[in-house]
Parts: sequence; C-alpha cells; structure tokens
Amino acid sequence: MAITKIIADSITSGAIANTPAFSAYAGSDQNGLTDDTYTKLAMNTEFYDTDGKYDTSNYRFTPTVAGKYNFGACVYIDGSTAFTSVNLALYKNGSQLFYVSESVDSTTASTINATIELDDNDYVELYAKADVDGGGTWNLNQDGTTANNRCFWFGYKILT
Repeated sequence: MAITKIIADSITSGAIANTPAFSAYAGSDQNGLTDDTYTKLAMNTEFYDTDGKYDTSNYRFTPTVAGKYNFGACVYIDGSTAFTSVNLALYKNGSQLFYVSESVDSTTASTINATIELDDNDYVELYAKADVDGGGTWNLNQDGTTANNRCFWFGYKILT
C-alpha cells in the first residue's frame, strides 16, 4: 500500500509525467514549395505546450530535459500536377535522422512516428519534400482552416 501511495503522490505532484510535451499544427497552408527539396514545415500554432519548449517562430522543439522522446506527425500534401514521391522527415540538430518515403500519384496524407534520444540542448524539427512530375511546386495543405487540423506534429518525453 505504501508503494502505491508513493507512486500516486509522484504522479499527482508531476514527478512522474510524460513532459515536456507539445502538439502543434500549421495555422495556414504553405504553398509554392520547391520541387524535390526538403522544407521545414511551418507548424506555427500550438494545441498545447506543457513546458514552453516548442518555438512557434522557428517550428522547433528543444526539450531542455534529457531523455527519450516519441514524435509523430501527419501532413497533407498536394500540388498542381502528379507526384513521383513524398517524404516526411524528423531532423535532430539540423540533420535528418528518420524519414518515410512513399510513391504517390497525387495528394497524400503522410505520417511518421519515431523515438529519439535527446540531450537537454538538442532540438527536433519536421521537414517534408515532394518530387513533382516534370518539376513544379507542392503545397502543405491545411485545407484553409484549422478546424480540420490535418497538418500537425507532436512530441513527448517517455517514461523509462
């Protein structure tokens, strides 16, 4: 019974928590993005940010607490012409660490999920690219409204 109380008290006090944690989304579409070039996605609006560690001006999460973190994202990408492929990537400290790639013909909702070990001063960013048939541009399409929230990402510290 004493151990149960210690655990319950730790959870209530916040000593055991999956924080810092954030969830952010694109407040608007990102249009005219360069063909076959990774672009940092402008996730500039927060659903929540438990410890103020997500920066909405540079679209970056810096935890300031070392540990293992789980990240996930979903983005909706479209363009004026067909695609060859779409990639979604998580960058750590400015370098690509994880990515997913899919062959697509047209619009797509792409997702990624990964666990990343971070030091207190590391940072994580979300990037995407689309290889447009015959060149051209691509768009991060939030659907012109934040009511749908189809372009978002999140991260949180996992308990270990």
